[in-house]
Amino acid sequence: MEPPSDFARSGASGGPSPGSDRLSPTQVADLFSEIGPELSRFLLGVLRNPDLAQDALQATFTKALERGHEARPESLRGWLFRVAYREAITLRRRDSRRHRLQRGLAWMIEATSEDDPNVDDPIVRREAVEAVRNALDTLPPAYLDVVRARIYEDKTFAQIARDQGLPLGTVLTRMRRALERLSRRLRDEELQ
Repeated sequence: MEPPSDFARSGASGGPSPGSDRLSPTQVADLFSEIGPELSRFLLGVLRNPDLAQDALQATFTKALERGHEARPESLRGWLFRVAYREAITLRRRDSRRHRLQRGLAWMIEATSEDDPNVDDPIVRREAVEAVRNALDTLPPAYLDVVRARIYEDKTFAQIARDQGLPLGTVLTRMRRALERLSRRLRDEELQ
């Protein structure tokens, strides 16, 4: 690929001069037209999910707009593929975490109705979901903040600790205690 002519660099190191070498939206659009279909196929092969592949493609070209000027013109194509691969791995991990969390919530729901023969009944299922929601409402606010950030916002424990200005150990302890309380509360409701 021959980079656009106005993509010139200054300085002996090949690095950008401050603020002057950013890729323009037009240049990024040209890159998208030229490399986008190939990157899309690559991402689909890595992710095996068309929706995630499109998300990764969009994130890749967003990065190209933000940081594409940091790549050397002759290696821009390879840079885009590396960025695309990293975005795909990030999305795969996030999707994997979401599935693990959903399985965890499903386990909590099943635990409330484990011996119930009507577990597949939508009404029983709704009642179980309501029991989990009610149990969540009984958590102290500090525990609930951690649970919501982890489950609903899909944040890592490190991100939660940083966002809440807490040590990582405190966040982990709050999550563990919250899960213990939820489990105990759901067992108690089942016995009633």
